[in-house]
Amino acid sequence: MRIRIVDAFTDRPFTGNPAGVCLLPAGPWPDDAWLGRLAAELNHPETAFAQRLPAGAEADWEIRWFTPLVEADLCGHATLATVHTLRREGLLTGGPVRFRSRAAGLLTAWAAADEGAGGENREITLDFPAAPTTEVPTAVGLAEALGVRPEATFRTGALGDLLAVLPDEASVRELRPDLAAIAALSLREEWRGVIVTAAAAGAESGSGYDFVSRFFAPARGIPEDPVTGSAHTALAPYWAARLGRHDALTGLQASGRPGRVKVALQGDRVLIMGRAVTVLEATLRV
Repeated sequence: MRIRIVDAFTDRPFTGNPAGVCLLPAGPWPDDAWLGRLAAELNHPETAFAQRLPAGAEADWEIRWFTPLVEADLCGHATLATVHTLRREGLLTGGPVRFRSRAAGLLTAWAAADEGAGGENREITLDFPAAPTTEVPTAVGLAEALGVRPEATFRTGALGDLLAVLPDEASVRELRPDLAAIAALSLREEWRGVIVTAAAAGAESGSGYDFVSRFFAPARGIPEDPVTGSAHTALAPYWAARLGRHDALTGLQASGRPGRVKVALQGDRVLIMGRAVTVLEATLRV
């Protein structure tokens, strides 16, 4: 069995968000504990496991995602990495690829036409369910955990995150949260993680992005996620409404491995666009 490490939401190695990708052979799925142990061994924010479904099924592949600690309900960057891997292995038919997921329903993705030799960095589009936001009072202890008081906070429905809006881009970039406190709050409030966001400081002067964000999920084994595709299912509707924009928006996730994510809101769906590059291929010997 082959294992790939793919950097997602980037076109350069060692940037963006790394994901493990494992294409499983036909047959029964491995035991959940084994999947979790392999994800922990790889120790990336998420590892995607995908298995081809038989002809006539409602989707082409089944996909699951694991952090080093738990199984995830939805993951953008590892799905993008999986589509990238399927394309490189010649397993895409040329049209959209459909994924069956356990919690997020049917997910669709497709790759753009070839761009240059080999088409290695073709842009990939993910079609994910939007996560509308609902404003809520700021949870007790959140400002202390973040080290800054949010201007507003929002729940994100089925996504399960808390979205905290900070005063400005500098506040997002300079944030040094108390991760132990964030983990305790996440467990208490039943959050998957905390998204922090603000408008781009230079949005009107051509910075190339419209908003910035960061994402922390220490209770799920991810202290800070470099580039979080799933978080943009909430960021897209929030910023589209706030900016009054119905065209595509670009977000910069300002982590230590930053990445840009293009998004477009289409009704109750969000298109999430990015590129990926394979940095390692290996053979699993266990």
